[in-house]
Amino acid sequence: MQQHRESDALPTYQAATDWITGLLPFGIRPGLDRIEALMERLGNPHRRLKFIHVAGTNGKGSVCAYLTSVLFQSGYDVGTFTSPYITKFTNRFQYNGKDIQEEQLLALANELKPHVEAIGETELGSPTMFEVSTALAILYFAKVTYPDYVVWETGLGGRMDVTNIVYPVISVITNVGHDHMDRLGDTLAQVAEEKAGIIKPGVPVVSAVTQPEVVDVIRRVAGEKSSTLYMLGEQFSESALEVRQDEQQFRFQGMFRTIEPLGISLNGAHQRTNAAVAVMTVEVLRQYQALVVEDDALQEGLLKAEWPGRLEMVKREPRILLDGAHNPEGAEMLAKALKDTYKYDRLHVVMGMLENKNHRETFKHILPIVDTLILTEPDYRMKMEAQDLAAIVQELRQNLQGGKPFELVIEKDWKQALQTLQQVTGSSDLGVVTGTLYLIADVRARLLYNSDSEKGW
Repeated sequence: MQQHRESDALPTYQAATDWITGLLPFGIRPGLDRIEALMERLGNPHRRLKFIHVAGTNGKGSVCAYLTSVLFQSGYDVGTFTSPYITKFTNRFQYNGKDIQEEQLLALANELKPHVEAIGETELGSPTMFEVSTALAILYFAKVTYPDYVVWETGLGGRMDVTNIVYPVISVITNVGHDHMDRLGDTLAQVAEEKAGIIKPGVPVVSAVTQPEVVDVIRRVAGEKSSTLYMLGEQFSESALEVRQDEQQFRFQGMFRTIEPLGISLNGAHQRTNAAVAVMTVEVLRQYQALVVEDDALQEGLLKAEWPGRLEMVKREPRILLDGAHNPEGAEMLAKALKDTYKYDRLHVVMGMLENKNHRETFKHILPIVDTLILTEPDYRMKMEAQDLAAIVQELRQNLQGGKPFELVIEKDWKQALQTLQQVTGSSDLGVVTGTLYLIADVRARLLYNSDSEKGW
């Protein structure tokens, strides 16, 4: 095996993150061959960990946040791997809710580097950025922190996603929607087939999918794998008890028991669904894995769960709300929450999106409710030009039935767009920044004066 020379070592945390993100040109290459080769060289450390594998179009991050918080409140040590990150590369690798230390990330990157380079010289080609990040997470959990459980978020899809190298104790599929269809398939059933790829033989599955064709796919795959399926609306459900801004109370009804009241501080009806999915996951683990979670720890864990950049009020004067609604389903949830949860006279929205998204269907949920729409561009290589977004909006505007008139502003510079938003948002109005998480990351850092912000995958 190629020996690691001191002279090749990455000297700093910045050098380590530059090396990992420098693998980006290798793109997203579905398949497990490279990650399997990498794990083989490292002694297959992932086989020593208990994973809760979470896939889905929307809600993955929130479900991961709820599970992490509840397990931690119950006295378990918890590893959490999520993407993309909002503030800093280290956000992706957490142990008991705290980021990996920069020195630790540097040490693990140096451990990985010779193996990555050796694989790069074979017919497999270089591991990608996401593959190296996934391997780094596994090393961090298996060789450094030793958590009781790892909450493990899928990157893209499921079946061919790098995270699918693990054999979990339970699989979770939050929902299936119109996102990444350029990579996952032309229909919801095809996308569902990819997400269902995380279902492993005999491993239970919890899901909140709703569309009949998607339900059929998940049910069929679970049946083929002899995996017990717990479906929202069948084996478990939630019902709202009280809904206020920053506080929702709900009743959880499961096949084992009913629990009420449960409270969350995250906003939107979809967050009650996400919380119910997390509770059902915990309930299944209690029944079959001897997980010990007392009711007070469950309640406290749900209430304390936070997930930045999702219906997050980052400024009070004027009120500025951030929400990474980057696909039609996310925009629909945002629009519903804006109608049900928030009070305002006028609504002003800044939007920036990537090229490969379903812009038309996303806009259809936003246009009927805005007073001002400011189109901008995220600081990211795959950004959609603001002018091109405006052309779609103008076309939709012609055909909008019953929508109120709104002012359209095109401002390529996102900093200027944010400034404009703050100027037009009166004391009784609401300003919203939405679209790609790459825009949300930059705006959040600027509004919270966070100079330590990085962003991306």
